[in-house]
Amino acid sequence: MTDTEKKYKILIIDDDAFILNMYVAKFRKSGHDVDTARSGAEAIGKMKEGYTPDIVLIDIVLPDINGLDLLTTIRTEKIAPEAICVMFTNQNSDDETSRAKQLGVAGYIVKANLIPSEVVTRVLDVAGKVKR
Repeated sequence: MTDTEKKYKILIIDDDAFILNMYVAKFRKSGHDVDTARSGAEAIGKMKEGYTPDIVLIDIVLPDINGLDLLTTIRTEKIAPEAICVMFTNQNSDDETSRAKQLGVAGYIVKANLIPSEVVTRVLDVAGKVKR
């Protein structure tokens, strides 16, 4: 099985129901198992309860915690140590991208710059390049 054929467990963290529904449909159509969380607390709860995603897509703007702070928590508490973390946001400041890189994200995707199918392709390309 090549990296492009690998099937991933994906957790999408975004507070926008429309965005979640659209990307759940897109990733499932590509054969992936997808779960969602609409807040940082919900995402942390799912992972601490045993959900082990291969890929975690994190929006920066969340209702309870900034996505970068959520990523910090995921990293420092080793909540999903094997997960490939990708920022999945419309925030594109140099400070945010720099902080995300310092936290070891595998990719930084600006949703508004791509159509949904391109986002899916980009996420899968990023995941395929990560050495595990």
